Amino acid sequence: MANKTCWVLSNGIIGMDNQSFGLAHALGLEVIKKTVVPTTPWKYLPPQLWIKPLQALGAGSDSLAPPWPSVVVGTGRLTVALSIAIKRASGGRTFNVRIQNPQVALRDFDWVIAPLHDRCNGKNVIETLGAVNSVTAERLRQAAEQFAVRLAHLPRPLLGVLVGGTNRSVRVDTGLAHTLADKLIHAAATRGAGIVVTPSRRTAPEVVAVLQQRLSDVASVIWDGTGDNPYLGYLALADYLVVTADSVNMASEACFTGKPVFIEGLTGANNKFEQFHRELQARGYTRPFAGELADWHYPPLDETSRVANLLKQSMGLN
Repeated sequence: MANKTCWVLSNGIIGMDNQSFGLAHALGLEVIKKTVVPTTPWKYLPPQLWIKPLQALGAGSDSLAPPWPSVVVGTGRLTVALSIAIKRASGGRTFNVRIQNPQVALRDFDWVIAPLHDRCNGKNVIETLGAVNSVTAERLRQAAEQFAVRLAHLPRPLLGVLVGGTNRSVRVDTGLAHTLADKLIHAAATRGAGIVVTPSRRTAPEVVAVLQQRLSDVASVIWDGTGDNPYLGYLALADYLVVTADSVNMASEACFTGKPVFIEGLTGANNKFEQFHRELQARGYTRPFAGELADWHYPPLDETSRVANLLKQSMGLN
């Protein structure tokens, strides 16, 4: 490939961007962010109905014009038609790599990277157990150095808690917050554990308020959303991790560490989140959280490197 660049189509959704950029950087190409802001009516329509996708972008968008990249990577519905249009405009020379099930004909992509629970099957599909992501050993090392002093006053073992938010399948509400707090208090009392909590952008303020009030007498730190995000620091420095069941990304990133990962908020329902977590448990990565800390071992879950190596072979980048 003469033009060894990788365009990442960004729709501004952090969880999707983390997947796209994580995989793009792992390919070892020059990564260029392309912000895309589709206009009305296209942003409301399925990708199959977009007419002239490259002309469907509005204010705040980056230019999508030659020279075309070696690879285009995108995640999410709003970038599907654009990535197909880029491949066609390049005369088929741009590799079109799609993360998650695009819900359109798979023949329009060179590779589709889809988690098992997406149930996306095809000759050009690489199935993953968890989500590809941007967590690397080097980023964890740097985060550990940055946050070690700030957490040095907390007792060990250190329990890192990653809290998400309500979605269509999982409720992360005050009820879950109280249940989680009960279990964390038990872990602190029985094991002398220190606790660090990082809410996400999706966490409701009332959920954070419950955790702050309930854990006020426990050796704990709850990030208030100001200053540097401690998420990677908590992944790096915690001895155990608890993740709410609403996020495939957070569970996948936690399992990259190789540390015991507990999942909070499982209900046993039949949806893609529960299916994902059942598969993680069956393979020995995670366990439900009951307030008791246990140790077990597994090979760190690094789907990003595995997928990137397969793509490099396919594209002749090795």
